Amino acid sequence: MFQTIEELLKLAKEYGSISEAMIQTEMAASGDDRETILEKMRRNKAVMFQSIEQGVAGVTSVTGLTGGDATRLNTYLDTHEFLSGHHILKAVRNAVAVNEVNAKMGLICANPTAGSAGVAAGVLSAATEQLNLTEEQQLNFLFTAGAFGLIIANTASISGAAGGCQAEIGSASAMASAALVEAAGGTPEQSAEAIAITLKNMMGLICDPVAGLVEVPCVKRNALGASQAYISADMALAGIKSVIPADEVVVAMGRVGKQMPTIFKETAEGGLAMTPTAQKITQDIYGNKE
Repeated sequence: MFQTIEELLKLAKEYGSISEAMIQTEMAASGDDRETILEKMRRNKAVMFQSIEQGVAGVTSVTGLTGGDATRLNTYLDTHEFLSGHHILKAVRNAVAVNEVNAKMGLICANPTAGSAGVAAGVLSAATEQLNLTEEQQLNFLFTAGAFGLIIANTASISGAAGGCQAEIGSASAMASAALVEAAGGTPEQSAEAIAITLKNMMGLICDPVAGLVEVPCVKRNALGASQAYISADMALAGIKSVIPADEVVVAMGRVGKQMPTIFKETAEGGLAMTPTAQKITQDIYGNKE
């Protein structure tokens, strides 16, 4: 079992890749054989892709706060000369789609959490098309993401209530960026650089859900998390390195999460949740409970 990114990189050298190191670790920890573990991940992937399809087709949350933005992005992709890259925008569309399904209380695969479920799914779906990934490569993407997510969860946090949105969208974006590096043929060391680059950029991001719901600003943060994953992966693949080692960045993120005031950790008592519009939305949804 690995506890740090440094230890994971050593295992990756032994087994040939981060994804294989994660598969071997899961086999040892669970006692399941390889095919059982792969089949579980296939089911996760199937749920991810189903939620993308559902979200792009169009959904609306129970509150009506969110929904339809994935459809709008899909139309925009088909009809406009968009500014960002084609596959980045597809990753963004699909990330939004998944989180809109989550807000609708639909079936999603939390990766690493429900509120950040769109990031890895969006990046994987776009990368599958862009890089013509085989099913094996798609599953390896998810195992690689999971390996880094395990370290972040154990060293820092993946919970918005414990560490702010840096721990949810930040972790999801970092996991996706590292997995994208491997899918594109990068080295384990470059995956670690992508982790560091992403978490440094996301560090300090607060969790401020309007009306305490995983809708605003959560859905759109999934979009930006997916785009960040793509940019971080490209930077790492270009040979750009983080001055601060990845393990130290993860520790720093955890420390920031502990130091963050509780009003910025999923309590809906700070940030956007306290704006006049957010307060009106809260009143409209819940009424006067006093």
